[in-house]
Amino acid sequence: MGICPVCNGLEEKYFTCSTCGSELEEAGRLMDFFDDYSAYMPIDLMKLEDGYPEDYAKGLCPHLYKCPTCYSDVVQFIQE
Repeated sequence: MGICPVCNGLEEKYFTCSTCGSELEEAGRLMDFFDDYSAYMPIDLMKLEDGYPEDYAKGLCPHLYKCPTCYSDVVQFIQE
């Protein structure tokens, strides 16, 4: 697949919290939070196991964004 511009530091994406309106902070790839070894697994393999059936097929990279105000977590899909 392609490369994720957020993972590779090519772009920054900004999103707002739907609960309180604060700017969300990017916390990393969602699959890095699965277990101790998931950050070391091949990205495309993890996409097949992450619970989002279309991220691999559509070239999307799921990232976790956190709200510093209300502590909400949001998954945003970044186009590779």
